Amino acid sequence: MTNELHVVLGASGGAGNAIVHALADRGHSVRAVNRGGNAVVPSGVEQVAADIADPAGAVTAVAGASVVYMAAQPAYHRWVEEFPAMLTNVVDAVAGANARLIMVDNLYMYARPTTLITEHSAEESNTRKGRVRTQMTQMLRNAHSSGKVRVTIGRASDYFGPNGDNTAITALAIGPGVAGKGIKWMGSLDKRHSVGYLPDIGRAYAILGESDSADGETWILPHGLAPTGGEFLAAVNRALPSPAKTGTITQMMLRVAAPFNKPSKESVELIYQWTDDFVADDSKFQQEFGPFETTPLDEAVKTTVDWYRRQAAAS
Repeated sequence: MTNELHVVLGASGGAGNAIVHALADRGHSVRAVNRGGNAVVPSGVEQVAADIADPAGAVTAVAGASVVYMAAQPAYHRWVEEFPAMLTNVVDAVAGANARLIMVDNLYMYARPTTLITEHSAEESNTRKGRVRTQMTQMLRNAHSSGKVRVTIGRASDYFGPNGDNTAITALAIGPGVAGKGIKWMGSLDKRHSVGYLPDIGRAYAILGESDSADGETWILPHGLAPTGGEFLAAVNRALPSPAKTGTITQMMLRVAAPFNKPSKESVELIYQWTDDFVADDSKFQQEFGPFETTPLDEAVKTTVDWYRRQAAAS
């Protein structure tokens, strides 16, 4: 086990929890931070309760850290109002601890793609969430270039996996199937959409946290081949005891539901990610850190479905 302390903020969320497990598997000293100090983590992982929306809480969370993974986030509908201030607290605290910062990011800042999404794609999204992600990216790059703190940005598309409750894929395509209901995909069943499997995503972030060569760079993480919505739902049905009825959530359905449902309201502006091909290119990461083999889709989906079935049986 290394002497360096790796601190994961947002350790009870899907990405954060996957990072905690990946770091522990790789023999690191790990601290898992969330508001309750009650994330489900491997034996030997330190747990700390802290609210990083408060500057003092952020300082407490990262004290003694060598590497900090920023996987925490405000409620989805409060990103614009709360996310930049939260990130400012974290940057200041990590700088004070003289630690490296690994930002757990997504692909929202990129303009509507007409080809593969790479690290060089235009960060010119015209959505509210895309603009706030661009704003935070610039904050991080400024902090790094000024010498305030060493920053690495890792970006993943929509993910799924064990403990991946806070994802559209789980909410639409996995959870309902486990409950014996119909399963759905956002937008089109015929368009390709890069998806990340949480154990793979956690392992990729751990690699960034271990690698000084990642500093100051943006990295699109490994995703594997991008399935169509129809292919993903077919994989879910292969993993279920009996196939579920499949369907789609259209833009019109989101607009109708928006006044009554916050997730629907927040998803309307991002529907292009599901009605068009939305495919990430991980070649930069593979060239620097690879070969990185992602889990085959059927195996990843089956493991996820089986995990949620066990959770349902235990509840």
